[in-house]
Amino acid sequence: MPIVDPRTGDTISAAAEPNTAHVSAPQDSDLILEVDRSNIQQVLELSTRVPVLLDCWAPWCEPCKNLMPILEKLVREYAGAFLLAKLNIDDNQEIAAQLGVRSVPDVKLISQGGLVDQFQGALPEKEIREWLSRYFQAPENASLSPEEQAEQALTEGDTATAGAIYAELIQQNPEQYSHMIQLARVRVAENRNDEARELLDALPPEERDAPAARGVRASIEFGEEAPGAETLAALEGRDDSEANYLRALRQVADANYEEGLEGLLAVMKSDRTYGDDLARKTLLRVFDALGADHPLTVTYRRKLFALLY
Repeated sequence: MPIVDPRTGDTISAAAEPNTAHVSAPQDSDLILEVDRSNIQQVLELSTRVPVLLDCWAPWCEPCKNLMPILEKLVREYAGAFLLAKLNIDDNQEIAAQLGVRSVPDVKLISQGGLVDQFQGALPEKEIREWLSRYFQAPENASLSPEEQAEQALTEGDTATAGAIYAELIQQNPEQYSHMIQLARVRVAENRNDEARELLDALPPEERDAPAARGVRASIEFGEEAPGAETLAALEGRDDSEANYLRALRQVADANYEEGLEGLLAVMKSDRTYGDDLARKTLLRVFDALGADHPLTVTYRRKLFALLY
């Protein structure tokens, strides 16, 4: 089935004979498709059932790399209202030529086998949302601010979405340093500690030493200081201060903060001398990592105060 541009009447034919494999209706797990000669015809046929956002990109294109995570986030957010099909123009030059792609990124909205609309360049997320709103009802969480959406994604373990949002926010406003700190948090969650450190090191001195950045550094350090599986296994059956401290540290590194804080408090109660009051010092570092307003920080500061005084 050819793509017909309704504005020019030009026909864009598929670059290969259609594959006979069946293309099923979109599911949550297949909202994002890779397009090449083997399946371009099926993608066009699929657009008769669900609109397809065709992202034409190239590996050497930096704006493409910035745009793609935003489009991936949006297709997940819209939950099946449209599909995202990605076409590497370097590997599929004939298809790109037939599509009239002259520069990338080039994003085309295809429905019923026809070209509905398109835009070129790595538009900011806000403008892409406005563009999509011409054709699709905004998802329920569209009323959330980008920061709220990123935090929600990170809470749900969707680090890819959270990272894409913060990267876009940094691009829009490079001097909003809180976004760099939040992106560093995402990188820690992805076990990309070196990248997280680079982000923190790039901050101005006053931001680098502020509580938020110190908290992220503390999270990195917890992961590096905490015992691994082999060490934990060796601690099995031990009930001394060192073993209990290391177990609590592992809980903190794994983001099981309440269990970790409770364990650190227990070590402090039983043995203030362990490691030169190490349990109390680590509690304070965890408070830094969580932030002053976190409910666990508030609760365990009170418990720490009660124990001390």
